[in-house]
Amino acid sequence: QVQLVESGGGSVQAGGSLTLSCVASEFRVSDGCMAWFRQAPGNRRQGVAHINRRNYTNLIASVEDRFTISRDNAKNTLYLQMNNLKPEDTATYYCAARYCALGSRGGTMNDYDFWGQGTQVTVSS
Repeated sequence: QVQLVESGGGSVQAGGSLTLSCVASEFRVSDGCMAWFRQAPGNRRQGVAHINRRNYTNLIASVEDRFTISRDNAKNTLYLQMNNLKPEDTATYYCAARYCALGSRGGTMNDYDFWGQGTQVTVSS
């Protein structure tokens, strides 16, 4: 049974940094497409960052100069490094995974088969 377990969330002031981690079990991060989504209260879940099997990454415009998505295959872990955090980044962040073709990129919520339980990020001004 695939499990994704996030950690690293917390409360920070604007301008601060956090690194989220997502440890996968029964799923090799090197074999799939992975992503970070976020959901703020009252909002829809939004894709923030994606990484494919060729390590191609794409991030939404509002975070692309502040966030970095990466993975450590040896640790079977996905990361999201978040710098210069802003209050509008406040949300629950979810790790997601799916098996995908070698060149596949991105994906919507419905494309991802496996989800973590979420980790809360709160940024105060």
